Amino acid sequence: MANSAIPAQVQQSMSNPIMLASLIDNPIMHRIHSTHAPDGCSRYFHLKPLLRFTENILQNALSTTTDTPQEEAQAQLNASLEDYDNYDDFLKPYLAQMIKRTASKLSSVCDQSAQTATIEVFETLSSFEWGTKVVVALAAFSVIYGKFWLVAQPSPTNLLTKSIAILEQLPDMLGVKEPWKPKFKAPTDLIKTILEVAKCIVDFSELPLQYMNLEERGMPTAAAHIPIAVYWTIYGMAICTRQTMCLPGMGQEDVDEIMEDWNQWSLEHKLTQIHNYLKAQLAVCHQHIRERREIETYELIEDLLKTPQIDNMKILKALIRPKDEQQLPLFDGSNKKRAKLEVLWKRNVLLLISELEVPDQELSIVENMYQESRQNPSREESQYEVVWIPVVDGSTQWNEKEDRHFETQKAQMKWYSVFHPSLLETAAIKYIKKVWGLNKKPMLVALDPLGRVVNNNAIHMINIWGLTVAFPFHKSREEGLWKEVSWGFELLAGPIHPPIIDWITEGKYICLFGGEDIEWIREFCILAKAVGRAAGIKLEMLYVGKSNPREKIWKNNISIAQENLSDVLPGLNVVWFFWARLESMWHSKVQHGDTPERDPITREIMSMLSFDGGNHGWAVFGREWGEMSQMTKAKGDTILKCLGEYQMWKDEVETKGFVAALNDYLIHQLQTPHHCNRLVLPDTTGRTPDRVPCADCGRPMEKYIRYRCCTD
Repeated sequence: MANSAIPAQVQQSMSNPIMLASLIDNPIMHRIHSTHAPDGCSRYFHLKPLLRFTENILQNALSTTTDTPQEEAQAQLNASLEDYDNYDDFLKPYLAQMIKRTASKLSSVCDQSAQTATIEVFETLSSFEWGTKVVVALAAFSVIYGKFWLVAQPSPTNLLTKSIAILEQLPDMLGVKEPWKPKFKAPTDLIKTILEVAKCIVDFSELPLQYMNLEERGMPTAAAHIPIAVYWTIYGMAICTRQTMCLPGMGQEDVDEIMEDWNQWSLEHKLTQIHNYLKAQLAVCHQHIRERREIETYELIEDLLKTPQIDNMKILKALIRPKDEQQLPLFDGSNKKRAKLEVLWKRNVLLLISELEVPDQELSIVENMYQESRQNPSREESQYEVVWIPVVDGSTQWNEKEDRHFETQKAQMKWYSVFHPSLLETAAIKYIKKVWGLNKKPMLVALDPLGRVVNNNAIHMINIWGLTVAFPFHKSREEGLWKEVSWGFELLAGPIHPPIIDWITEGKYICLFGGEDIEWIREFCILAKAVGRAAGIKLEMLYVGKSNPREKIWKNNISIAQENLSDVLPGLNVVWFFWARLESMWHSKVQHGDTPERDPITREIMSMLSFDGGNHGWAVFGREWGEMSQMTKAKGDTILKCLGEYQMWKDEVETKGFVAALNDYLIHQLQTPHHCNRLVLPDTTGRTPDRVPCADCGRPMEKYIRYRCCTD
């Protein structure tokens, strides 16, 4: 019918769900509430399986009046039977009795008003909670509706149902499905909406009460409207029951009139508005629960890491939480099978935490370390496990492409991985970022067998000292290692380029240099070798490129090797690792509270990193013997000028030594107050210091934020 036939009060309510309560007279709502006397029996009912079972009965019946394939509806019904078969056996007889009694009350709608029948249903279900009321009523309605269509649906081979249909005097046109589709659209749409509202009501009834405070969010309004929603839902069932139960014996005009009753249309829209409102409130409640659970889990993680534990299981389960106890949350990269968390019980665990994509260079470090440990599994330093923890930002739209990317990355790893990023608690992600300092680059958080964090990022320790020396990754051990070393070529590049150890043993002078201008490199190498020969020293040279090695550095390596200008590092990954190791030294020193003003090693590390911050060449000269070490350094133009003026300071070489003479000439003759140093420190842990002194003059450097994307 036309919308003009709908009373203004109804039309107004459909645009404002809050006003739905006004559509029920207060005496009626008082009557509904007066019947509500729950006795606690509802807690024994598992509403979701019963609701699914009921829904599939109705869907199977509705397929008669819609385009849903009968086979599809039948398959869904068969699947829901398994849910119901698992229902507690002692409840089934009681449930059947309540469904039968409720169906009887709904069926009385042919002899009385729908409102009266609805109130009788509420009286029958008085001992149930609101959610249980609506599910049991829906089950009763599904029995009525299902029985009707068992008889009414066309079935040429089933003479029994055909005979009953004749005795029931169902209209002949039910045997011809197509002409009847439009007439059943309104009741069909109403039943579908009833189902959706019922699902919402059940979802509300199963909200965890410990997280729900009626003084917060939308709970007061939502809680007040649940009885109203239950009323209108059961009232809708009464209307649909009247349509089906009263069809037998009706003539065509009577059928048309009852099927086109405008009350169906208004009721369906009314329930749609209720559904939309409850759905919105449910979303608010779910968000509230997520936030409360996140706070609870975050505090749990904090407490677990502060409190002594007997093993590492509690903290690992707080970080990685399977959806149920049977779910295996880990993936074992060695055998490509799922695994339980207990495989990590009382093991040293390195959590490889990163974004979804782990850069190849960082991945190669972990691969080399892991392979080394597995070649000698009985060694003490091999007694650890690695678990990849992929942190996916909440704003990331997870789709098939992201899933394929994750699976590809996971397949490359020989160690354990979280089976899926969704198993990582939101609170754990927050803790990882806030406390452990995850930013962009991967990190290795080291847990001991009791679940204590012994190092927030052991990757720096492993980069500097190697696995054998770094194990078991304690910060106290790292602090001790720093006390045992001094600045020199062995610390700077010994693990990167093993010949350096031989050069040191043989007492040779060493020059490390970098930059990307091949013309400067040629001029410098030729001049440095000539000065070395003139000074009568044995000079070895090593080119270390830049921290972000690309094609230009690769071409430089080829040219340097072909022209026999200097030693080069074997591959861009090794060039990258030289600088990554320097950055690890910086972060390690900063984490231990060392500053360039107080610690000479930190100062030298900063100087090396500032060389890489510029676009020009640079060089470090030095010599080590025993515990003694001499080193000096300068930028490209300055060192070229110094070497070019060798005749000006060559006499000092005999009395002071080559390195000291070179250093004095650089300081006293070539150093100027004018300089521009750039120090690029990747903020990988969120702990980069605010104050950094200049390597040349000691004044505080200005701090800038720079964003870089290098794909060339």
